[in-house]
Amino acid sequence: MDRHIPVLLKETIENLAIKENGIYVDMTLGRGGHSEAILHRLKNGHLYCFDQDHQAIEESYDRLKAVSNNFTLIEDNFVNAKTRLSLLGVEKVDGILFDLGVSSAQFDDGERGFSYRYDARLDMRMDLNNDLSAYEVVNQYSKEALTRIFKQYGEEPFASKIASMIVKKREEKPIETTFELVDIIKLSLPEWAKRRRGHPAKQVFQAIRIEVNNELEVLKIALKEALTMLKVDGRIAIITFHSLEDRIVKKMFHEKTTESNTSRYLPPSLEPVAYRLVNRKPITPSEEEINENHRASSGKLRVVERIKV
Repeated sequence: MDRHIPVLLKETIENLAIKENGIYVDMTLGRGGHSEAILHRLKNGHLYCFDQDHQAIEESYDRLKAVSNNFTLIEDNFVNAKTRLSLLGVEKVDGILFDLGVSSAQFDDGERGFSYRYDARLDMRMDLNNDLSAYEVVNQYSKEALTRIFKQYGEEPFASKIASMIVKKREEKPIETTFELVDIIKLSLPEWAKRRRGHPAKQVFQAIRIEVNNELEVLKIALKEALTMLKVDGRIAIITFHSLEDRIVKKMFHEKTTESNTSRYLPPSLEPVAYRLVNRKPITPSEEEINENHRASSGKLRVVERIKV
């Protein structure tokens, strides 16, 4: 198994302020890097780990078992975490971690179809039981729907042109592989746009992956519920990798850490602020970490703490 150290590991563990007898939740187990570090700091505490990817659950077990037995693996989407934990008798926790990056193992597994760098069948499902894959999105969505998701989830300036070319090409034959889609994207772009920073297919692939896994809506629900699960002095640490996710987290944390009514023309809000930002600005990877792992470059860590019930 790949022992790759996850992004912002040291900073995340420090900011979770782990109590050795606390209850913690890793909402995004991946290959167990963050969970392993949390377990090392637990004495009589317990760690609950979620991942909807069966392969991630299987591959992390031995890694965590080598540290201690104080963990429970739960194969499910983190949007169901509050319900699943309640069934186990866990209502309140001391800390919660979200690492929203697609794991290196998923990107590097050519068969999963996440990456524009490997030729594979279009897939991109984090949960392989999901009925919707990238193949259906690319071959069945209307031009209007494709344009919308490329703009909304990929912030792709050539969304309409790419969507038109996809619809044109799939009339000849279904678009089946990642490289076929990459070629179509390149065909849709002017020459100067192909030379811009980054891979020309990056934003479209991101948009399709978000659509397939309903990532943004799931994040909004899960983060809102996670905030209610925190004990006083408990913390949520969340690592984002693109502006769409970070905007959601920043907005929700801002709403929870400021008075809901600050107008001088109205009486102050009766609802007290129950959370505080641990860091005013997001924590970003060091140059050293970025040099060691280029995927860390877009990572941002935000942390919030519950200060009252």
